[in-house]
Amino acid sequence: MELSGRAVCVTGLGVTGPPVVHALLAKGARVTVVDGRDDEANRERAEELRAAGAGVGLGAAAVLPGDTGLVVTTPGWRPDSPLLVGAAEAGIEVIGDVELAWRLKPAEQVWLAVTGTNGKTTTVRMLEAMLRADGRRALAVGNVGTPVIEAVLAEPSSAEYRDVLAVELSSFQLHWSDTVRPHAAAILNIAPDHLDWHGGMDPYAEAKAKIYGPGTIRVANTADPVVRALAETRGDPGAPLVGFGLGTPRAGELGVVEDLLVDRAFVADPRSSAEELASLADVVPAAPHNVANALAAAALARSVGADPGSVRAGLRDFAPEPHRIAHVATVGGVDYVDDSKATNPHAAAASLAAYPSVVWVAGGLLKGADVNDLVAGAAGRLRAVVLLGADRSRLREALAERAPDVPVVDVDRADDGAMAEVVAAAAGLAAPGDTVLLAPAAASMDMFVNYAARGEAFAREVRALAG
Repeated sequence: MELSGRAVCVTGLGVTGPPVVHALLAKGARVTVVDGRDDEANRERAEELRAAGAGVGLGAAAVLPGDTGLVVTTPGWRPDSPLLVGAAEAGIEVIGDVELAWRLKPAEQVWLAVTGTNGKTTTVRMLEAMLRADGRRALAVGNVGTPVIEAVLAEPSSAEYRDVLAVELSSFQLHWSDTVRPHAAAILNIAPDHLDWHGGMDPYAEAKAKIYGPGTIRVANTADPVVRALAETRGDPGAPLVGFGLGTPRAGELGVVEDLLVDRAFVADPRSSAEELASLADVVPAAPHNVANALAAAALARSVGADPGSVRAGLRDFAPEPHRIAHVATVGGVDYVDDSKATNPHAAAASLAAYPSVVWVAGGLLKGADVNDLVAGAAGRLRAVVLLGADRSRLREALAERAPDVPVVDVDRADDGAMAEVVAAAAGLAAPGDTVLLAPAAASMDMFVNYAARGEAFAREVRALAG
């Protein structure tokens, strides 16, 4: 992609924007970055980027320069933003940071991509561990620390270069990606999320499906009918379709046989042979949705020839990210588990399915999500529920209708002592053998800076309870 001397406008000064600006400047582009927020943090970033050679427009000055030949947008900007709409109407190409990275990457670098409503970070981290165990120079990139654009700029002869990237891709990034074609790509699951950004469920699903580029090996969750339909109808029909699921695998799939993870796709004869990859004991924690993540990662690793032993070693080396079904403590025979990252109903349902008897801690900002199916599906395993947060009334209504016999405690406060009251109430409701599970099904910003702060508050109160 020729960028020298080209006028490029970058929208957004968040996490993705500055790395994109620096990459474009390194390629000789004339760069202007714009952001509608004119706050202290953005002004500091603006000064750094001006010193590097970029133009910056904040607030009212966040307008498209007249000589712009290309717009690179970041995930925070919605497609209906006036600047992006105006650029498209003027015939100016608008792409995302991932599309830019794809066009700039070394030809020999292999991308293995992952998307889905939930489980993306866990899966790319598992994949990275498997690839490294196999001796590959691999790196997990995207929303896991290293921006994709940074990972493609190293020269192949340098020590910083990575042969294989495990790329986490959001629906926002995929919306603005048109030529990305990973070697193999997995869609983990599809559930309603970010519908305000995309304008509905169908556009959201279509954005996810763009991960299956021409020639891309399609890895798809066989238990999710939306995912399977997307793989069959939106991917390249000439590329292999590899299913994964928790049942016994058929030819061309990865699955589970008794307590073993088994491959019947990347073997010499899928009709008559199979390869043992790992055991359920190698997956920590071995919750059903986490086993599915492991199978997706294994399929991607096997697509580039990773040895079965490397899959097992990678799973054993893998350390889960914080606040994802993390065991905090056992107090009085009751397990306390922090899954604060379960910020939507789909993620909370997967978390609840991992435990037979639960005192559920839920609530926060539901962002318009429907929780009736979530409550109905979990009703049989709920011992009690403790609610907190701005939208707890909607959860309370769903519980009254779908699980009327389940005791509910409503914590009607949002100060620093709220979580202490939540944990104390949950402890009072739990019996030995139960799990007190923080799986809020909602965002955290009504009471906490982010989901991590919510999880840390929960863990802190649990540790205090344990003494």
